[in-house]
Amino acid sequence: MGAQRILMGVIGRPHGVRGLLRVHSYTADPADLASYGTLEDDRGERWTLRWRGEGIAELRDGQGNVLTDRDRAAVLVNRKLFVERDRLPDPDDAEEFYLADLVGLAAVERLAGGGERTFGTVLAVHDYGAGASLEVGDAGRSELLPFTRLCVPEVDIAGGRVVVCRPDELDGREVVGPEIGEAAADGSGL
Repeated sequence: MGAQRILMGVIGRPHGVRGLLRVHSYTADPADLASYGTLEDDRGERWTLRWRGEGIAELRDGQGNVLTDRDRAAVLVNRKLFVERDRLPDPDDAEEFYLADLVGLAAVERLAGGGERTFGTVLAVHDYGAGASLEVGDAGRSELLPFTRLCVPEVDIAGGRVVVCRPDELDGREVVGPEIGEAAADGSGL
């Protein structure tokens, strides 16, 4: 199995006629994206970038050749840029984490009368723009749960688990839990 990759940015439309591209960075400070060195796109091609203006970058391919043609640049629109998880710094404290670190954690459900039961495993984290969702389940079944404090009141990376509370729309029960929270803007945690 290869190294886990973290989405760091997306290539946008060309800027001008000399191969420059708009790049949307998911790092807290967009300038940091270039500091990770080689990035890999969703097709396995390697790129480095150098900022030429706010959100405008010059890209170099894996051989170090500068992209200088607008038509070739246009082919790269919407390519996702990744970095291996082990190249990223560790979170500063227990309340911070990368969404990708949730994959593989055990998911337990708190029962109304007290106690817990195993619900499954976090299979994937999805984010289609309206907020992250956790795909939780096991072989043969899975459910999508909104990644909010209401549905995921506890994340214990060190303990290898998340506590989940299924919304009442899914199973007809009243959900008991803390108020809804929002994930950090950079996607790093709750």
